[in-house]
Amino acid sequence: MNAVTTQEIRAISSAHLDALEEETIFILREVAAAFERPTLLFSGGKDSLVLLKCAEKAFGTKDAATGKGRLPYPLLMIDTGHNFPEVIQFRDQRAQELGAQLIVRSVEESMQRGTVRLAHPGESRNAYQSVTLLEAIEEFGFDALIGGARRDEEKARAKERIFSHRDAFGQWQPKSQRPELWSLFNTRLRKGEHFRVFPISNWTELDVWQYINREHIDLPSIYYAHARPVIERRGLLVPVTPLTPPAAGETVQSRIVRFRTVGDITCTCPVASTAANADQVIEETVASDLSERGATRMDDKTSDASMERRKKEGYF
Repeated sequence: MNAVTTQEIRAISSAHLDALEEETIFILREVAAAFERPTLLFSGGKDSLVLLKCAEKAFGTKDAATGKGRLPYPLLMIDTGHNFPEVIQFRDQRAQELGAQLIVRSVEESMQRGTVRLAHPGESRNAYQSVTLLEAIEEFGFDALIGGARRDEEKARAKERIFSHRDAFGQWQPKSQRPELWSLFNTRLRKGEHFRVFPISNWTELDVWQYINREHIDLPSIYYAHARPVIERRGLLVPVTPLTPPAAGETVQSRIVRFRTVGDITCTCPVASTAANADQVIEETVASDLSERGATRMDDKTSDASMERRKKEGYF
């Protein structure tokens, strides 16, 4: 079968993107109307940047007179302290451009409080974000957290509702989810409970990239092809950094790569790619038969149920 060309991809109607955008904007406005203290989880990654673009369309951009943003909720980042610097820099820049309030809480702070204890200094902090997130929820009294998770990313996420109820302990019960018929969402909460809301649940990785291309959304540079030292480990290209050094006997090689998803350095890997712009990424995405998390995340390879277990414990 011949590869799909850029011209053929562009010939596909963008009506589905309009429908997805409309649904996302509706959900973002529903959150603003239904909850007292919502927040938007913002990492500086592509999915949260797509969410932010839809939020701009839903509520408007920065007020020219006051310099303040018009988003009705703050942005929240749970920082492991092991994030790619290009992404952190982009996160801060984007929040400043919008005049949005950016709240950052770190796993490092939880470690200082003693609520997070690593088994060893080199252990990944990714899973411990759940602790820091729940502490931030208690600190600010958030009753709804908007995230950029999509159902096509991973099978545990495919089980989740758009409005995902969490109990007073921040736990997710997959067998006790509320029905969502005809876009009617049950937003009732008891004291101490909250919702995780996923407005782009129905998007795919391809949809996200087509939308990025259509809306000319800027991304951190590591989403596009660049040279990086890597090692091959367990079928993945592990970036060589002070946090992820090569083990004895492993060979460091310089490869042209890009990141399909970004997260904690200790568990996020790039893929071999020469895609230097959104058009080229779209062509690669169409031809790919492996999900972005399956191709890039070491933490999802521990077991088939690793993501579902973490979500039950309060993960994003």
